[in-house]
Amino acid sequence: MSLLMSTRADDGLPQQNAEINITPFIDVVLVLLIIFMVTAPLALNEIPLRLPPSAAQPVQLPQSPLVLSLDRDGQLALDGEAITREALGALLEAQLSADPQRVVYLRADTALAYGEVSALLAELGVHGVVRIALLTEPTPP
Repeated sequence: MSLLMSTRADDGLPQQNAEINITPFIDVVLVLLIIFMVTAPLALNEIPLRLPPSAAQPVQLPQSPLVLSLDRDGQLALDGEAITREALGALLEAQLSADPQRVVYLRADTALAYGEVSALLAELGVHGVVRIALLTEPTPP
């Protein structure tokens, strides 16, 4: 901060003119911002540790996902076995009774109309499926 002394033209007495120069302040703030931006990712690196041994039983992995396929003719297959739409609900509820968070992979033919696939998605929701993954083919390079 600098104080500038000036005289008034009308009475000749000195008057204080206080102006704050914020340019150095902004420079310091920007330098600190850059320092924090550079050092923050370095602080997040994992610390190498040797964990103590444990006699606890290993955690059971979740069940494998269910694969539901819908071909271009509208035929359904659950894990490779052909099923009817009427049997879909009972089979899903039986499979999901042990693990309601089990993932259902939905494979639908590209020739199907959007309405058919969305109707099947709605039906899965009615039967308690909460985790659905839509499978696609990778595009060739």
